[in-house]
Amino acid sequence: MDASVNAKKMVDEELFDKSSNDHSISSEEEDMLVRSYSNLNVSFGYHCNSYQCFSLDTDEYDISPNKRLETNTMMTSQNGSFTCLSGAAISANFTLANTNICKGLIGEEILPELDSPNSFRKIVSSPSMSRLDLLSTSQGSPVSTESSIFEISKNIWRSSAPTTVSSNFLTSTEIKMAGGAAGEDRVQAVCSEKNGWLICGIYDGFNGRDAADFLAVTLYDNIVYYLYLLECRIKQENGLYGSPEGSLNGVKSELTLAMRFAENEDVKFSETFRAGVLKCLTTAVEQAENDFLCMVEQEMDDRPDLVSVGSCVLVVLLHGTDLCILNLGDSRAVLASVPSSGMDKLKAVQLTEIHSLENPLEYQKLLADHPNEPSVVMGNKIKGKLKVTRAFGVGYLKQKKLNDALMGILRVRNLCSPPYVYTNPHTVSHKVTEDDLFVVLGSDGLFDFFSNDEVVQLVYQFMHDNPIGDPAKYLIEQLLLKAAKEAALTAEELMRIPVGSRRKYHDDVTVIVIILGNAQRTMTASTSL
Repeated sequence: MDASVNAKKMVDEELFDKSSNDHSISSEEEDMLVRSYSNLNVSFGYHCNSYQCFSLDTDEYDISPNKRLETNTMMTSQNGSFTCLSGAAISANFTLANTNICKGLIGEEILPELDSPNSFRKIVSSPSMSRLDLLSTSQGSPVSTESSIFEISKNIWRSSAPTTVSSNFLTSTEIKMAGGAAGEDRVQAVCSEKNGWLICGIYDGFNGRDAADFLAVTLYDNIVYYLYLLECRIKQENGLYGSPEGSLNGVKSELTLAMRFAENEDVKFSETFRAGVLKCLTTAVEQAENDFLCMVEQEMDDRPDLVSVGSCVLVVLLHGTDLCILNLGDSRAVLASVPSSGMDKLKAVQLTEIHSLENPLEYQKLLADHPNEPSVVMGNKIKGKLKVTRAFGVGYLKQKKLNDALMGILRVRNLCSPPYVYTNPHTVSHKVTEDDLFVVLGSDGLFDFFSNDEVVQLVYQFMHDNPIGDPAKYLIEQLLLKAAKEAALTAEELMRIPVGSRRKYHDDVTVIVIILGNAQRTMTASTSL
């Protein structure tokens, strides 16, 4: 063990000693924690096989068995995306299930095939774009046409993707998905072991779950499509179309190769590629927003309330050491790291922006965009209706015609210069280093009770105390204990309060904890999630 490892061990031990103080719980609380498992609407986990996840697809190359093992081990220790992850969610809001939007396709046909709230399961990828064919109101009309590659029609995708052996990971047959709903929240996690990708999404709905449900069935497919176009653009720019190596029926993935070059050779290319991925995420959300508002306009005679339905959006895409994040609203992604040099303490780094009136920058931007309106903010809400300044959906604060569809007190008065809620997301890419331990994704309900520092400290301590435990469940359990204490209730009393009434004490809460590949330095990953 070298000096740096010894120093790291000393840091970890010091952090563990500090975090162990004042953490004893009563037997009643322990009983409550066990019972709370049955109250979770979503609880799933995933553990990677260190010699299969995130390793080079060595069958493409002429590498000897010994060299192949050496290569796989290198990829696991240096470029592994994650060791394991867990997700959990609990509801507080009473909400009706999806109420027949898109002629019932979402609630009756698509969501039952996608939802898997308690485990990861293999899913059939959608190379035919079947879900987008059913739901998109802008067939063959991608949002972005800034380059010629974005003019490729979906017909090319339909004709080529089914025979693609190894295009980008989203068209791989080795895809597993988990997720479900908790109140107005939705959560999804999709991974491909073969190609080493992970996509997680938290959709925190409001005024109903229709927008979150719509995101659950369309956003992943949108990301599929625009990453496919990115792959095509890379091939086109490198002159690979028309050659055996560039064939869509080939066994090599230029997208995967691009990621390898990006990580190992060309810093400029790496930055350009990550920017391309972020653009794909942004365009995928824009496409979903356009389709959703078109659907709302078509159905608002029967469902005028749809114009007020919306959702916050948090999407994380992880491949190797590249972490790409998009957010709209007030959900958060928080990175936990411990610098390897010195004796620095555990750090919480927020990777997302807070898009709400609580953010002074967002508040001032809203006022500056509507300088001649004295009633932009009323009762600490935009037009007296909403606290978040950026969100998916919520069409009545974006388009006058959608607001006019509402009657009575639901209609926004003096809607002079919409939009008042924006759809431009915050995006960021982060290069994962050996200092980074894990990432916590959470809807705002988690952060109603815990600061960023408290969240990472709780997870850090828990993973030391319970190396085979579930940190996402643990965070929700700790939140319930704190909510009960603040309300002068016992945990048992809080859990007996029915959904709907319980919203007085806490919000819907959704959590995903991603233990990064390099975190094996400081904690033992769960093998039983």
